[in-house]
Amino acid sequence: MKIIVKYSPNFSKEKRIKKNIKFVIIHYTGMQSEIESIKRLNNPKSKVSCHYLINREGKIIQMVKDMNTAWHAGKSKWKKINNLNNISLGIELVNKGHKFGYQNFSSKQINSLIKLCKNLKKKYLIKKENFLGHSDIAPLRKMDPGEKFPWKKLSIHKIGKWYENTMNEIVINKKQMEVLFYKNLKTLGYRYFSLNKRKSEDKKIISSFQRHYLPNNVTGKLDKKTYKISYFLTH
Repeated sequence: MKIIVKYSPNFSKEKRIKKNIKFVIIHYTGMQSEIESIKRLNNPKSKVSCHYLINREGKIIQMVKDMNTAWHAGKSKWKKINNLNNISLGIELVNKGHKFGYQNFSSKQINSLIKLCKNLKKKYLIKKENFLGHSDIAPLRKMDPGEKFPWKKLSIHKIGKWYENTMNEIVINKKQMEVLFYKNLKTLGYRYFSLNKRKSEDKKIISSFQRHYLPNNVTGKLDKKTYKISYFLTH
């Protein structure tokens, strides 16, 4: 696997230890071009970076050394962890994103990503469920890598968590379904919501979950199918 090195100045100088790298967070660049994306990731004023960038041709560029903390996750939560930058590696995929004309990820790009993730998984003993999207850990403010990202394909390579459909019909009322759904989300690791009190922002949480696990049905509304998937993932 060929990796080109073009280091960004945007990282925390304090080195971390190998065993503390526990997550890989996948992003899209969300900018109009690869050139603009690299420019921003190299600009000290932007205070943004990643460990690896993969372009549309599948070329992998390392921008921050693994043992340094890159600034990719921002304000984030997963399970009991706040701000995942310190314990994660960030991978950016060149894609215009929802703002500039969201594209399908190229097959070359995804193949390179799978190779890279397999390598990192083995090197740092990262659990398969600890490969997450930016929107999983920051659902109120992020949508990447988005509903076109092939999580199901990655799961075949034991990258990311997926589910098996083992239950045909659920007899459940709406209120009960809502209560159990949010409990399932909490078990999985999602945060930024309350178990007891519903808020308008919860729609973003549901959308984030659907982008990852039900990409053809990103409505932000809880339905039986969305609930069933949360059940399969936690039982």
